[in-house]
Amino acid sequence: MSKVYKKGTTVPRAGSAFSFNPKQVNKRLLGTLSDRARDVLTKRYGLGDSSKRMTLEAIGEQYGITRERVRQIENYAIASIRKSEAYEKEVGSFLEIKEEILFYGGIASEKNFLEHISSDLSVQNHVYFMLVVGHLFEKRKEDDSFYHRWYVDGNIANIVEDALQKLYSSLPDEELLSEHDIISSFLDPLKDITEEYRNEEVARRWLTLSKKIGSNPLGEWGHAESPNVTPKGIRDYAYLAIRNHGSPLHFSEVSNRINELFQKKAHVATTHNELIKDKRLVLVGRGLYALSEWGYVEGVVRDVIKKILSEYQPLSRDQIVEKVLKERYVKPNTIVVNLQDSKYFVRNQDGTYSLA
Repeated sequence: MSKVYKKGTTVPRAGSAFSFNPKQVNKRLLGTLSDRARDVLTKRYGLGDSSKRMTLEAIGEQYGITRERVRQIENYAIASIRKSEAYEKEVGSFLEIKEEILFYGGIASEKNFLEHISSDLSVQNHVYFMLVVGHLFEKRKEDDSFYHRWYVDGNIANIVEDALQKLYSSLPDEELLSEHDIISSFLDPLKDITEEYRNEEVARRWLTLSKKIGSNPLGEWGHAESPNVTPKGIRDYAYLAIRNHGSPLHFSEVSNRINELFQKKAHVATTHNELIKDKRLVLVGRGLYALSEWGYVEGVVRDVIKKILSEYQPLSRDQIVEKVLKERYVKPNTIVVNLQDSKYFVRNQDGTYSLA
């Protein structure tokens, strides 16, 4: 059973490079098997000249046996390795992998952990095989909430997964948080985790366990299924581009920023068509778009004046112009002309304006 690290203890820290060669370790481990058992594991885990992992069916076809029989050979071969003298001699190598998982956070996304170890797919396959064979490591398979993950401390694994579930439930559907804010929201409840783990780097790794929480190309976090986090098309990229800019943008500039920020080819005409359809955006001037969440009102200048007077009437002409210019990028004279429409607005005796 793996050691549970309490507050005040030191978590082993290792580098991404091991002192051993995973390929050589596995060569010695596989050497304890019969030719067929060794060949099955080599093909199943991509440990040979080819890094491609073969399915049970494909291996079965080569040997003229059922997939279930291949599975039996695989399981028996792994059990044989664990009981072998060669396995006992490699205990130091397995302990190094354990320390690396502890350094990584005690529980690690399978994909991210293997990429952390090496960018070489062949090396990844050999380390993965050692995870499968090693009795120190436990795997939880991918489900609706999490990706495949490995852990060496069940207590930490349970606490982290529970915290990720609660974090997801607390996030509003479309809200985006900065990386700093989501890490703070995530770590604050983790009072039972040792201080060595309560840091941004480990928290960032733990966040990658979740299939429901994700980050967009700008490093903002939220619900993974939200178009603000996983953009589906030009409309979503346009929204993020304007949001990132922080103030209204002309549709041609939106197109340029999509190209710059996301390396997505966005034609000006296509971008403009998508902006027109997006209810999250408001036209605030000639070709200028802002986010409705910034408080901008939908409609033409007359609609903006009506909204302002419904809240603040009566107002002088200058006061109305000042407030409208905060909502729309138009000429002051355009606002004055709209005020002359007696169907909607009345000029009072003191020179102020009210709704008709």
